[in-house]
Amino acid sequence: MIAYIKGKLDYKDPAQVVIEAAGVGYRLLISLQTYEKIPDKENIKLLTYLHIKEDSHTLFGFAEESERVLFLHLISVSGVGPSTALMMLSSMHAAEIIDAVVSEDVKTIQSVKGIGAKTAQRLILELKDKLKKEALELAITENNGKSSVSGIRLEAVTALTTLGIAKSAAEKNIDLVLKKLGNTISLEELIRQALKIS
Repeated sequence: MIAYIKGKLDYKDPAQVVIEAAGVGYRLLISLQTYEKIPDKENIKLLTYLHIKEDSHTLFGFAEESERVLFLHLISVSGVGPSTALMMLSSMHAAEIIDAVVSEDVKTIQSVKGIGAKTAQRLILELKDKLKKEALELAITENNGKSSVSGIRLEAVTALTTLGIAKSAAEKNIDLVLKKLGNTISLEELIRQALKIS
């Protein structure tokens, strides 16, 4: 498997990039999440997943490992192919997908184009336990201290619910911390402070 491609950014749009490496132009399909994180500079590095079918080989690119891991989880579910997984990652942030699966929010998952009720339920059934274990790590990795306040709040709620705190209590605690300490707090500190509130 090709782990990553590092080279000159030749072309970029919200659905794909072309990276030139050693004289070869590699076309990688990407999500909006990755598109937003690709800097407009000459040399870039994207993590990859190579999807092999009888009639094609398709490379998918990811700015972060957390997104690639979630993509692999999604395509492991019967009925969810790479295109659908990419659509999910373009429609929702990783933390929102994890939160929807862990909290069994069928409606939110169904809001993604191409996902019906049965597929949404299958995603929850097959991924809920896996994502519960990885949610905190994924949220912190994805955030990296640079997300918007609403993004940090959502990721903190996901982390706290994964730790067994009721969603309503988690939201209340997080809002209290944000009100007290302000919007510049890091995700890790927000989670720590919210856990201290009884």
